[in-house]
Amino acid sequence: MIDFQLIADSLPYLGRGILITLQISAIACAMGLLIGTVCGLILSSKNLLLRSIVTFYTTIFRGTPMLIQIVFAALVLPTLGIALPTLWAVIIAIGLNSGAYITYIVLSGIKSVSVGQREAGKTLGMNSMQIIRYIVLPQAFRVVLPALGNEFITLIKDSSLASIVGVQELTKEGEMIMGRTYEYLTMYIAIASCYLIITGALSLIVSRIEQRMGTDARH
Repeated sequence: MIDFQLIADSLPYLGRGILITLQISAIACAMGLLIGTVCGLILSSKNLLLRSIVTFYTTIFRGTPMLIQIVFAALVLPTLGIALPTLWAVIIAIGLNSGAYITYIVLSGIKSVSVGQREAGKTLGMNSMQIIRYIVLPQAFRVVLPALGNEFITLIKDSSLASIVGVQELTKEGEMIMGRTYEYLTMYIAIASCYLIITGALSLIVSRIEQRMGTDARH
């Protein structure tokens, strides 16, 4: 049986966990988007050294579980003399992981922009940075927006892994309530519902942005 009174009583604690979850997700999303954009541009360049460095980075972070990366950042690095607050260690680990995936999402968007448009920019007197800023990236992001939205939604769910190292985000708050009440079914349903509301809202926002960008493109 679901104890709705327990859910109601637990809302302040779950709400506190939601705020931490959103904080982790928002900062990691911004970090991943920045890293992914820069690395995507590097992979589309002709600089072999930088491309090799980015390839090594993406191979490591895409080829190992995020859980291991979080544990390494939060628990292993301090033993090596690199001590970070646990919350920030988690955010950095998730952001680097997300950046590795966003790199190839952005790269696919960059490749979708035709060479002819770049040449047209040069004809208009634009330098390389201006072509990237005003021609390549706006069109690339319009193409990859659905994939970016999916990545961010996945990241919100993956932020639950922060509970492994003791960060009191949504999942951890729910687990702590379970430890006091032993109401596992009720709390897991409550936690899942919270994630569903968050990701559903984000999906709606991304959909609206897609529609808006499609309308702008037609005009």
